Amino acid sequence: MIESAERVVEIYTDGACSGNPGPGGWAAVLLYQDRVKEISGSEDDTTNQRMELRAVVEGLKALNVRNWQVKVYSDSAYIVNALEKGWLRRWSQNGWLTAGKKPVANQDLWQELKRLIGLNRVKIIKVPGHRGVKWNERCDALARQAIRK
Repeated sequence: MIESAERVVEIYTDGACSGNPGPGGWAAVLLYQDRVKEISGSEDDTTNQRMELRAVVEGLKALNVRNWQVKVYSDSAYIVNALEKGWLRRWSQNGWLTAGKKPVANQDLWQELKRLIGLNRVKIIKVPGHRGVKWNERCDALARQAIRK
């Protein structure tokens, strides 16, 4: 089935951290037809991976649609691998334990992401970080600004 262009949303995401752990920021840019929505936020004591994950979660939470095609662009291998290589599914099946039987880091956000993914047809797409991808660069700038707020 071919998707109608009217039912496709793109979300670019990025996270940043000043120190790891330390203060961090996240950002998402949602694109739908000719509309652009920018969201961002921060946490006082966090990690870069948590901010990358928070950006995806908040981007998906900002959608008010169901059963749409959603393309999520991230430069985070952590997130892309968790979704593309089935880590998220396995963690959920294993009671939120890693293959090494340790608790999954950022379990709260992974659980929320799993729920949000179920609302739409979500595809994660890896983009190179800091390589001139327009909306990824915008997210990076917004995430860094959020740290300073």
